[in-house]
Amino acid sequence: MNDADAKTQTPPMPKALGGLTPYLQVDGALKAAEFYRRAFGAEQVYAVPPDEHGRTMHVHLYVNGSSLMLCDAYPEHGHPHQPVQGCTMQLHLTAENIDSWWKRAVDTGCEVVMPLDVMFWGDRWGSLRDPFGVAWAMNAPVSS
Repeated sequence: MNDADAKTQTPPMPKALGGLTPYLQVDGALKAAEFYRRAFGAEQVYAVPPDEHGRTMHVHLYVNGSSLMLCDAYPEHGHPHQPVQGCTMQLHLTAENIDSWWKRAVDTGCEVVMPLDVMFWGDRWGSLRDPFGVAWAMNAPVSS
């Protein structure tokens, strides 16, 4: 196959939305993408087909107007799965109707870490952990 054939067989990459795109390595990127579809309304806009072990090197999602990218670990290529070190990593989702976002995420299987409540800074905020170990915070201004 020549380069021209390869380019015609590979669909173009979708546009990355937002100014900063989180790229997470999780154990089961395609399973996480499906979970995020159900829990956070994610739309899968691109995915590299899985290899013989069910791993994928790239999944691109749109979530609430932003991009989120995922991949599996490939230790044989120098990319082992490692826990976050040296910082606390959390995805922060801001939405108008935070209650419906929160309920959907919890009903789908996210664990409540800190219940959604009005915080000292005046917004409603809470935090969750998904089954893949990713921490999520949800925030919305309190309606006047």
